[in-house]
Amino acid sequence: MKLYFTPGACSLASHIVLRELGLPFEAVQVDLMKKTTKSGEDFTAINPKGYVPALGLDEGGLLTEGVAILQYLADRRPEAKLAPAAGTMERYRLQEWLAFINSELHKSFGPLFNPSAPAETKEAAKKLIGRRFAYVEQQLAGREFLAGGTFTIADAYLYTVLGWTGFVGFDLTPYPNLKAFQARVAARPAVQAAHAAEKGS
Repeated sequence: MKLYFTPGACSLASHIVLRELGLPFEAVQVDLMKKTTKSGEDFTAINPKGYVPALGLDEGGLLTEGVAILQYLADRRPEAKLAPAAGTMERYRLQEWLAFINSELHKSFGPLFNPSAPAETKEAAKKLIGRRFAYVEQQLAGREFLAGGTFTIADAYLYTVLGWTGFVGFDLTPYPNLKAFQARVAARPAVQAAHAAEKGS
């Protein structure tokens, strides 16, 4: 498999999961501004959507959209239990978390990364993110991970989004459960390996 990624982007979640599962893959860095790979290929010819993550499949073809890639990867090694079995209520709960992180957290950061967004738009985005974080903070009370005591693909995604707070000046101090979660996930060997690989790319 080939993972098309950009350091610091949401593709980090897929990178972490690949390493958690021990699946063989090639990491291909993408410059999202130029829409080229590190070797100079036109990334839009590979993925017409023009963003990461994208996963080149061993059997051919390309899979896009982070939440789809995460579930695909987890199902390659079900024994690792990074996602509950399809058809179970636990799987639907996982998908509920993935949808929430994708639409209510990830997308809410958009204005904060947009240099042309007005200050009031950015402030409104921070307030919205704060309300969403307050919900997750409450859900993490007494839990190590979103699903309880087991690390899943949803945790890799939440960890990735939490990492953006440092870049946009969002203070996590009022959210001790989120801060503890972030530190807990950061200590995982697969997470450290993904960070090291992206820094060295």
